[in-house]
Amino acid sequence: METIDRDGVPGEEKTFDVFNPATGEIVDTLTLDSLESIEEKIMALHKGFQTWSKTSAEERSGLLYKWYEKIMDHQHELAKLITLENGKPYSEALGEVAYAAKYLQWYSEEAKRIYGRTIPASSTKKRIVITRKPIGVVAAITPWNFPAAMITRKVGPALAAGCTFIVKPAPETPLTAFEMFRLGYEAGIPKDVMCCVLAEGKVVGELFTASPLIRKITFTGSTAVGKQLLKNSASTVKHTSMELGGHAPLIIDKDANLDLAVQQTLVSKFRNAGQTCICANRLIVHQSIAERFVEKLVQAASTLKVGNGMEDGIAIGPIINKQGYEKIIGQLEDACSRGAVVALGGSHHGDDEAGTYFVWPTILTNVDESMRIMHEETFGPIAPVITFTEIEDAVRLANDTPYGLAAYFFTENMKRGIYLSEHLKYGIIGWNDGGPSTVQAPFGGMKESGMGREGGIEGIEPYLETKYVSINIAD
Repeated sequence: METIDRDGVPGEEKTFDVFNPATGEIVDTLTLDSLESIEEKIMALHKGFQTWSKTSAEERSGLLYKWYEKIMDHQHELAKLITLENGKPYSEALGEVAYAAKYLQWYSEEAKRIYGRTIPASSTKKRIVITRKPIGVVAAITPWNFPAAMITRKVGPALAAGCTFIVKPAPETPLTAFEMFRLGYEAGIPKDVMCCVLAEGKVVGELFTASPLIRKITFTGSTAVGKQLLKNSASTVKHTSMELGGHAPLIIDKDANLDLAVQQTLVSKFRNAGQTCICANRLIVHQSIAERFVEKLVQAASTLKVGNGMEDGIAIGPIINKQGYEKIIGQLEDACSRGAVVALGGSHHGDDEAGTYFVWPTILTNVDESMRIMHEETFGPIAPVITFTEIEDAVRLANDTPYGLAAYFFTENMKRGIYLSEHLKYGIIGWNDGGPSTVQAPFGGMKESGMGREGGIEGIEPYLETKYVSINIAD
């Protein structure tokens, strides 16, 4: 594959390779940006903001929509790129491209709906006018598991609001970001309005948070890194949005539609080999139907093929890297040492020389709360099943975590469903739905899963400042 032109200022000659996690082959070799080049880009975005923030909503809307069309015109090429550098099956990658593009489409419309208002004054000689203004230069740091969608749901509302935007994509998956931005430039978005940079995470994080020109940090990633970014952002009182870790429970109640529950559990648990922030990490199943549910889930999951995502019929691709693989295997071994029973799978294969790591879909029973997998995010295709008898116990198990991103439950009983939806402390809840994410709804978590929302009408708010003008019209 040819090296993608990043249209950037030449940096120091420090290069790194982007690998295909399914084969270990080098997909591309890229050059890191120097600190000087990143600072120059931030300055260019600061200057570009003076113009972009004054463009009409109609113009910004039109450019975002053209970008959306460009991405959809090149969806197959982008999906291939995602699979090559991320490893997820091609069909999933194609779905991600469409999902990512929809954020640009949605915010191309929201750009025209940034409304102000008037407020009745306490005096007949005054008028109060409220306006919304773009916040300034926005810096984003995005993860590898959704290399397209995690960027567009940040850059879409940022540009729609009138902000300029810089992003550091994950080093595992930078090619998708650069190709998407190339298409954005083709659509007519100026290069002093948005750009990508490549640098070590700690280095660029410190640079972004220290820069007085950057007014907002938006981050998707681990809670530990998010806390550090929040701490560092305090020195310049930046606005922040954080989409952090998760440890999603999935509750199967006694009156659930088991066939639906199994099908949706597969969607939630095994998509992207379990490497998603909202995937089901803990299956909490009513004791009276646990045996039947596990039998059905084992039967369904046993059909999932593991391998190279570019091959037909593959449902589960590789684990992204050795660190992720070792965490998964460590949790699996810990659970088994404490009495967990492997109902399906348990197989895994890591090749350090090739740099490839695979874990087969695994279902564990006889799970208890002493096991690490019940308290740590797995980011892999391991599904631990723990049982409950009382609905209050299910809620207690589900909420027994510092995280509060996504939760799922399955019940046909309206009263019990309302009880669960009102007592689960999570920002996103799927009721009989294992795939709740959609561009028109606010995505985000409670507790240590972050702050702020992305998507929906709420998603543009973090990129806007509120200004009010009090006008005295007295003679």
